[in-house]
Amino acid sequence: MSDGAISQDEIDALLSGVSIDGLNSSGHVGNTPSYNFDIPTLQKLADDLKPKLEENINKYTSATFTCDAPVVEKTNRDRVLSKLPEVVIGVNADYNQGIKGSHLYLLSSEFALKLFQLVSSEEAAEVDDMVLSVVSEFVATHISAEITQIDSVGKVPGLAYATPEGFNESKAMVMFPQGDFVVASYPLSLDGNSYTLWECLGGDSAEGISKALGGDSAATLTPVDLNASMGGGMDASAMGMGGMQQMGGAMPNMGMGQMGGMQQMGGMPNMGMPQMGGAMPNMGMGQMGGMQQMPMGMNMGMNVPNVQQLQYPNLTAGLSSNEQGNIGLIMDVNMEMTVELGRTKKSIKDILGMGEGTIIELDKLAGEPVDILVNHKPIAKGEVVVIDENFGVRVTEILSPIERVNELT
Repeated sequence: MSDGAISQDEIDALLSGVSIDGLNSSGHVGNTPSYNFDIPTLQKLADDLKPKLEENINKYTSATFTCDAPVVEKTNRDRVLSKLPEVVIGVNADYNQGIKGSHLYLLSSEFALKLFQLVSSEEAAEVDDMVLSVVSEFVATHISAEITQIDSVGKVPGLAYATPEGFNESKAMVMFPQGDFVVASYPLSLDGNSYTLWECLGGDSAEGISKALGGDSAATLTPVDLNASMGGGMDASAMGMGGMQQMGGAMPNMGMGQMGGMQQMGGMPNMGMPQMGGAMPNMGMGQMGGMQQMPMGMNMGMNVPNVQQLQYPNLTAGLSSNEQGNIGLIMDVNMEMTVELGRTKKSIKDILGMGEGTIIELDKLAGEPVDILVNHKPIAKGEVVVIDENFGVRVTEILSPIERVNELT
């Protein structure tokens, strides 16, 4: 991006709240939460819901859909995007009582239009509010079946979800759950046509459901072999002091050399012991005065780990702690976007003299990119296009931070 240009993939990433530098795949700064999903338990739930989904959609549409075996997997935003069509129909229905967490359904535009046609006996040329309403009602039937199944096993008090809200937009604009999450894919077919209903469960929802169903979502701890890590085979027999005489709880081998005339060691001895013969010359086990030879395996020379000071990355150029929040909280804030063809300055006399047919010359050359402004601040450049009978602007360049600062001065 040194020349200021940006690819379509990068534009999609920016539009979905994912920064090219600094934000993770869910639009968050810093580390994302880590979850341990019990996929087998969630797979069993999906298998149990398969016949109910088939029954509900056939009753809702008066058609004969067939539902194949669902697939439940742990995934993330990038892997899900690779499976979705460019434009998706979505329904947000987050769990908000009993279990709280993100809950999202996705399907193709073709599937949504088919549902609308079967329910209303009319064909829609495009996905509009009526189509979204039909899809949301269908999704509500599936969530109700899911809650009934969870409650029959897990007895979750007051399990409920928010009112389903449908949307129709590019897949890059979909706000997926943060970090890793669970997706259940339900393959459906009707008259030789295949469709898929994707159910996305955020980490909190997936863990809450699996725990309610008796699954184990806790992390598995690997037992530590202390004997192996000690390097010297410190076992109970070795700690029995072997042939040492009257050690009284002293450390088994201090790595001392010849300790002539050593008396009883009641507890940890005074290291200024008599007749030490000066410094401790030999770090191996020598003959210790009144002590018998130490048994093998008593060497305290354990493998010492290489401990280093943790090096933290330089965050001075990043966001402050107050800014490191969930960008999804402001994704629905409306901002004014304008396209500026050009500017010019005129005297009051010239402005008062304007009338119909007056031509105003701007400071832009013909064919030169137009400016795209958000809240009157330039962010990009583009070219004017015609879409059917409407004007539009194709983004051709995203301004670099330096260019944006220069535009403000």
